Amino acid sequence: MRTKMKCSVIAALLVIFAAGPALAEGTALTLAEAIARARNQAPQLQSADAALRAADANVGLSSLRPNPTLSVEAENVLGSGRYAGFGGGEKTFSLSMPLELGGKRGARVRVAEAERSAARIGTQVAQADLTLQITEAFVTLAASERYVEIAKASHALAERAHHAARERVRVGKASPIEEQRADVLRINSEVRLDKALRATRLAGATIARLTGAAMPVAITSTWFERTDAAVLGQPAVSSLALAAAEAELTAANARVDAARRDRVPDVTLAAGMRRYGESSEKAAVLALSIPLPLFNPGTAAIARSRAEYDRASATRRGVALEFEQSAAQAEAEVADALAAARAANGPALAAAEEAARIARIGYAEGKFPQLELIDAERSLAETRETSVDALAALHTARARLARLQGSNSPIYKD
Repeated sequence: MRTKMKCSVIAALLVIFAAGPALAEGTALTLAEAIARARNQAPQLQSADAALRAADANVGLSSLRPNPTLSVEAENVLGSGRYAGFGGGEKTFSLSMPLELGGKRGARVRVAEAERSAARIGTQVAQADLTLQITEAFVTLAASERYVEIAKASHALAERAHHAARERVRVGKASPIEEQRADVLRINSEVRLDKALRATRLAGATIARLTGAAMPVAITSTWFERTDAAVLGQPAVSSLALAAAEAELTAANARVDAARRDRVPDVTLAAGMRRYGESSEKAAVLALSIPLPLFNPGTAAIARSRAEYDRASATRRGVALEFEQSAAQAEAEVADALAAARAANGPALAAAEEAARIARIGYAEGKFPQLELIDAERSLAETRETSVDALAALHTARARLARLQGSNSPIYKD
């Protein structure tokens, strides 16, 4: 028996020494710090930033004029007689310049600027999504840590209850059934503790993966237990989804205008000089070319752009209706979660703690049976878990409401 105990102690010390460097190399983060670290490496933000840079480049590209064309032509060459070779032919050097009519360049610029606005909103959407993702992971880790504390307390109480029951059975003050019940309670508490520890490690690994922080990740924030309104702050009042829909509607309208202006034919002016054979005679060459819209008059492009505009308009109306409904529902969820959190962390928790305290004293003095102690301890653990559930639901609902209303900043600064 003593040999087994020594081996267990040595194994525990080895685990502590092995975990020591990892704990020293861990990372303590606030919510704001975690969000800032995640933004530096998030692929979705890098993708959104690349899309914005592409849109910026497209604005510059759309404002450029068409390039001129330099032409060199040789006529009456590589023939026979006086036209053999290149000496006797005519050579023409000309420069042609396309002229865009109907305000096409301005229409292209407006389309590109609208698309850039949409890309900029897309970057904000990616930031808000990442903020929500990190916040939910933080809430999960904070709740998991508290579940571990509850499970450890329940396990310690179960160990003591099992020891007390075994002693009572040994001296003949209780039946062996009482010891068996206590053993079942102890085994179940070990299972719950292992489950809580695994959940905590998984939540910490999630934050470490998103932020690039070293494991183990520790939370230095103090907001989890707080339910006062001052902590909640004031979220933004605009919807990123609605802003994105409006930007897409603006771009669609600009594309309709650009399609109309594309129906106006462009002209190409050309001017050059022609040299005749080996003589010194020269003459100017002037040309004007106009495309004939016989096969593609541009009506199909206009119909397509108008259909896209109608789609964007309907989408914008749908997003507005959905936002109103979702915002009202999210605000109600925050209010319900706040009420539940305050109730669970107020009189209910205090009553459960007092009942468990009385049950422990009564059981130690032999006044209460073991079943009453087990019920009191189970009720306290369940009440504490309910308290943590309510707080996690409150912070999650608050983060989702902030995301819905367009905020990409941490809901808590500490």
